[in-house]
Amino acid sequence: MARDDKADDRDLSFIPTENPDPKRLTAEQIAFFNENGYVKPFTAYDQEEADKQRDYFDSLMSELQATRSDLDSYAINGFHTVCRGIYDLVMNPTILDHVEDLLGPDFVSWGTHFFCKMPHDPKKVGWHQDASYWPLSPARTVTVWLAIDDADRENSAMTFMPGTHRKGPLEWGMVKGPAVLYQEIKNIESYGEPVYDELKAGDFSLHADMLAHGSEPNASDRRRCGLTIRYCPPSVVPLDPGWAKRTILCRGSAEGSDWEFPPRPEGEDLQAKFQPTGDN
Repeated sequence: MARDDKADDRDLSFIPTENPDPKRLTAEQIAFFNENGYVKPFTAYDQEEADKQRDYFDSLMSELQATRSDLDSYAINGFHTVCRGIYDLVMNPTILDHVEDLLGPDFVSWGTHFFCKMPHDPKKVGWHQDASYWPLSPARTVTVWLAIDDADRENSAMTFMPGTHRKGPLEWGMVKGPAVLYQEIKNIESYGEPVYDELKAGDFSLHADMLAHGSEPNASDRRRCGLTIRYCPPSVVPLDPGWAKRTILCRGSAEGSDWEFPPRPEGEDLQAKFQPTGDN
């Protein structure tokens, strides 16, 4: 199914960042983000800390699949307000400093998702623009992609198509073959040369929500896992009220906004979202 060309009340335009006094990013890096739609790489965790985060993900995945064997490696989606460990990843001060340089002093996090491609995973993530999926307006979300495993060309690192965030909604069709998401932008090769988001475990990138990106099936013997963390200013409006209820106030104020902020989780409550089925 092609993109619906009927009137869409969402504002999907890109507004360049203007920040004369950034905390972490240089003026050149901000200009690069404005032009290309992404900036990378940065380090959130050293090797020892990255190993701990990998162990944490492995423990979540093991517990989840022991409860629900029908769930795959992409199932840990939106657990940041029920799992303390994910909440704390969202609130990493180094990550927040970089996000603040792009979004300003007031921002929230409304979503997280572990994209875990297992060895020889046949599923691709078709070329897409994130904001086209989301009932949010205006399109002002910045996504952090935090590497849980090393990500490179061999194990299907994410790819960006620079500059596409400035072109508005791109035409797409239904993806063909095994896939994680259903959209695939048409004639993506006409927009230029892709760039691989190659990262070491513990490193992260940032990209704009209208930047076209995707990844191929993982044909390697190595897993490729990363955590996406979605941040936006509180002025962004959740058009679906359900999207407002699982949010973290990261910095500043969200007074007068539609977002709701549950407290920091006390532990890891996977059952808050997924209940046991059958005799798993």
